[in-house]
Amino acid sequence: MNRNEEFKSIFDEYAVKAIRAQKKAEDLKKELHALSPELARIDGELSECGLRLFAESMRGGDDLQQRISAIRADNIRLKGEREALLKTLGLPADVTEPKYECSACRDSGYVGETMCDCLRTRLLLTRLENSGIGALVRKQTFDSFDPALQPATASEMKRIADKCRAFADSFDTSSENLLFIGKTGLGKTHLSTAIARRAIERGFDVVYDSSPNIFSDFETEQFKNGEKGMTDKYFLTDLLIVDDLGTELQSSFTLSVLYNLLNTRINRGKSTIVNTNLSAEELRRRYEDRITSRLFGEYLPLLFTGSDARQLKLKQNR
Repeated sequence: MNRNEEFKSIFDEYAVKAIRAQKKAEDLKKELHALSPELARIDGELSECGLRLFAESMRGGDDLQQRISAIRADNIRLKGEREALLKTLGLPADVTEPKYECSACRDSGYVGETMCDCLRTRLLLTRLENSGIGALVRKQTFDSFDPALQPATASEMKRIADKCRAFADSFDTSSENLLFIGKTGLGKTHLSTAIARRAIERGFDVVYDSSPNIFSDFETEQFKNGEKGMTDKYFLTDLLIVDDLGTELQSSFTLSVLYNLLNTRINRGKSTIVNTNLSAEELRRRYEDRITSRLFGEYLPLLFTGSDARQLKLKQNR
């Protein structure tokens, strides 16, 4: 789903919410009118006040302001009668007002011409979900990354974390490429997730997925009558994060796709982060020179060292 489709989907969702709230309020008003003819009379006269104002404005005349003042006085009187009647019925004055999820924008998404905070948050959550990060984003942030979990390499891990934070805070569509190298449990996924969230918060498109899933999409599109253009996102997104490079089943097709993906994004000046559990030597053995030359020539390598943080946490909790 591209950004325009995201906006349309969410705006449609907001429209449905607003209509639902308005219909529910209208249905309740009809029920109350059936129970209280007096309330129905007052609401009818209040509606007529609006029509009278419009008619008098169109009519004009020297005494227009007097006539408008009289109508407004009737409106105030009727509202007072309505509130008093509802009170005798044990109901609040706004009982028939639509109950919107967001009272600030009345489920329109905008307060005047300014985007409401509720819509801004909704867009962020949608983009986080569509990025492929999923539940990771809730717990894997820069603030929750603890270099001290690697006592022997804490200073180096702090340097890497600081580099990643600076990368995310200053990210733009022409930022550098990063290559995270290190064994499982050293924080590669944690920091790449934190980068993804910060980039999305700053308004950039991010696609995050594992190497096997990415190549599976290309295979589906190429050989299994997959949806045309289903892999376009990997080339077009502002930031692509490829997790677990080296865990995919290797074939001439995946090697060709990997080279084309890396090379195309480099040529277009689009930033990519690659995470791998393989060492530099293992990468060179597994992949062709044309691929490793891109990884080691066009990417900034960050070496994650230490012990599996998840195992260390388990030991600490025993």
